[in-house]
Amino acid sequence: MAARPSWQGHLKLSLVTCPVALYTGTSASGDIHFNLLNPATMNRIKMVTTDPETGPIERSELVKGYQVEKDRYIIMTDEEIKSVRLESTKTINIERFVDADEIDRLYWNDPYFLVPNSDLGLEAFAVIREAMAKSNKIALGRVVMHTRERLVALEPRGKGILAYTLRTADEVKNPAEFFDPIKDVTPDPAMVEIATRIIQQQEGAFEPKEFRDRYEDALRELIASKQKGMAPKDVAEPSDTNVVDLMAALRASLGNSAPAPAKGKKAANDAGEKPPSKKEPKGRKRA
Repeated sequence: MAARPSWQGHLKLSLVTCPVALYTGTSASGDIHFNLLNPATMNRIKMVTTDPETGPIERSELVKGYQVEKDRYIIMTDEEIKSVRLESTKTINIERFVDADEIDRLYWNDPYFLVPNSDLGLEAFAVIREAMAKSNKIALGRVVMHTRERLVALEPRGKGILAYTLRTADEVKNPAEFFDPIKDVTPDPAMVEIATRIIQQQEGAFEPKEFRDRYEDALRELIASKQKGMAPKDVAEPSDTNVVDLMAALRASLGNSAPAPAKGKKAANDAGEKPPSKKEPKGRKRA
């Protein structure tokens, strides 16, 4: 079945517009879902909408209300909610271009694919995409999805455009609230040097296919084991590394860390070339 767009409208750069559609860039189809059952009958439980005073009520009879104070609501109809229309309801208007490293990683949210929604706008879409690629900048715009306006970051990707929703300032907590209370500690330089060498030994390319949801795999194994009448296995938690044996643990780790080198890295080292800098920008790296 063809994917359904999360949003349809227009992409606008100044006076240039083209019809586009947004498709979610992620999938949760592999997630394991559990049903609530009555253990006495093994029947699946139905969630019934209930008024605490009058009892069960049909969903079709329910209305939406916004609480303005305790036990006092403003009723809003679907038609009234849909009547709130901003330009971003149907248009992603590119407002600004910024460097990728100007956007803190805290603000990046969900990825979407932005694609042309009509052959009539293909050339305009291509012009905007190629101009963005040439500028090497991230475009910022806004779009209304799921009853709220979201800031989106756009960057060219292949023949299309990758769109990331960005969190707003009031959605992001201040890191200082959590990091400032951490007590100041000056680590032993020798220990830091060993830890740095461990990091260097574990450097490698990012290969998404190498990373699976091991928790989901373990759940599937547990389900299969229970089907066979087998008891679940216990997994021991690691103990904390004490200051007394920290140096010993670091040295032992250094001897045990030897993964395969990243693609293309071994050849460069064999030729006596210095590997490229691993400096991490403040913002998210460009794809």
